[in-house]
Amino acid sequence: MQVRILACVLAPSLILGADAAGATNWEPYAIAKSGASVDIPVSLFSESAGLPAGELGQRFYTNDRRADLTVRAIPNLEDDTPAAFLAKERPPSGIVYKRVTPGFFVVSSFRNGKIWYNRCNRSAGYMNCVLINYPASEKRQWDNIVTRISHSLTP
Repeated sequence: MQVRILACVLAPSLILGADAAGATNWEPYAIAKSGASVDIPVSLFSESAGLPAGELGQRFYTNDRRADLTVRAIPNLEDDTPAAFLAKERPPSGIVYKRVTPGFFVVSSFRNGKIWYNRCNRSAGYMNCVLINYPASEKRQWDNIVTRISHSLTP
């Protein structure tokens, strides 16, 4: 019994640790209508969760559902800047990290034991976004994965 408990505790670290060794399988995901493209670690986000409500894109879960990833394209009909778009979205209070540029915004914080991370890039007529939720207790293991996803998002 102790071996099983130990394996369950170590499994997320071992799976995520594999990324550092290059063992994680990455594949591009694209939303043709908006021009969005992003690299997704399909060996981690292996379960499809369907479409985001009323939007273009796809939701994914890890097989144990401890983390999720949403790739979406949100119409930006008024061609808002990232700052104006973010203000209209009314982000929750308590944001821990926020960066806004003319081309994108990133916001992140904690909720219910998880870190949520949201990046949206401005493109012609859309805001192309990734939203990632993952256990706060696994922050260090997820840092490189979140960074790669975020930096691979193209308008």
